[in-house]
Amino acid sequence: MDICHIPYRFSVTPFEFSHVRRNFCLPRSRTTPFCPRIPVASSNSLSETDSSESKSRNRMFILGMGFVGQFFFQALKNQGWAVSGTCTSITKKKQLEEKGFDIYLFDANQPEQSTIDLMKYHTHLLVSIPPVVGIGDPMLQHEELLRSTLMDGNLQWLGYLSSTSVYGDCGGAWVDEDYPTIPTSELANLRLVAEKRWLNLGDDLGLSAQVFRLGGIYGPGRSAVDTIIKQGALSESQKMRVSRQYTSRIHVEDISQALKASIHAPSHGKVYNIVDDDPAPREEVFAYARDLVENKWPGQIKHSTNESESFIKKGSPRGAKRVSNARMKKELGVRLLHPNYGSGLQSIINHMEHHETYPSSLP
Repeated sequence: MDICHIPYRFSVTPFEFSHVRRNFCLPRSRTTPFCPRIPVASSNSLSETDSSESKSRNRMFILGMGFVGQFFFQALKNQGWAVSGTCTSITKKKQLEEKGFDIYLFDANQPEQSTIDLMKYHTHLLVSIPPVVGIGDPMLQHEELLRSTLMDGNLQWLGYLSSTSVYGDCGGAWVDEDYPTIPTSELANLRLVAEKRWLNLGDDLGLSAQVFRLGGIYGPGRSAVDTIIKQGALSESQKMRVSRQYTSRIHVEDISQALKASIHAPSHGKVYNIVDDDPAPREEVFAYARDLVENKWPGQIKHSTNESESFIKKGSPRGAKRVSNARMKKELGVRLLHPNYGSGLQSIINHMEHHETYPSSLP
């Protein structure tokens, strides 16, 4: 995936961040040298040369190399960071390695000590693993192991990716980070529990720990534009979301810049809503996306009766809320690159045309 340029205002070079770290993060005495050679039985293990080079570099470890993790990985690599991450599939590991990712096979339900040891030699940790029904956060099943292993490590910053679903149905009200959280699903409740536990763990470890509540995530390869072009049928969860009066969303590029802004201005125990300025109905977003595609590539999209019917609203709106991003803007200084779905979807059309990533059925 090609990564769009992120403005210099939010870029954090290794030199710049070394200054930020000295002024904002709480220093902790460490007996372990910074990023020594790590005895991990993996093809990705650090060599002595890599170890020597890494002593002067910021190192990010991403637990869960999904859509956001991959985008953020590349954004940091482009700025000189050393970045590693995990996935759970051998096939995905091979695919990511072919793209240049430093990736480790990892099962959070049965974590290998060697991989947890690897985390403590990084300076930053981003947790992007969703909870599992009946289990909760897979990694936090091993909270004591994490605490004991990471206590004397080099970690200084911890970020947990959560969801705005923790607010529940708010009757269309505007909600900020101080609004009462009343999850209406088990997964949303598990998200809320995980938030508190990761913040507590960060506090125990003396880290700058923060939670990022993300709206609906979209970007190149994952958007209303892509769904329309692929002529794919909506999933059941997508059909359920259609009935919502408001849906807050966020472009992956803005997630990336918000995370980097947090690294530049770390906090302790803060929660941030990461959403754009325009909570809008899914029906409205898809209608706009269809117009964009038809205007760009006339006559290429087949109209589906089933898709039209899927937008018929039944019953009362579900999960209605408008999520405020005021804290993100004020405290992190983020200026959204895509403040609304119109800007974000147009950028995806432009990206597809520039990189010729649209389907072969299109011109």
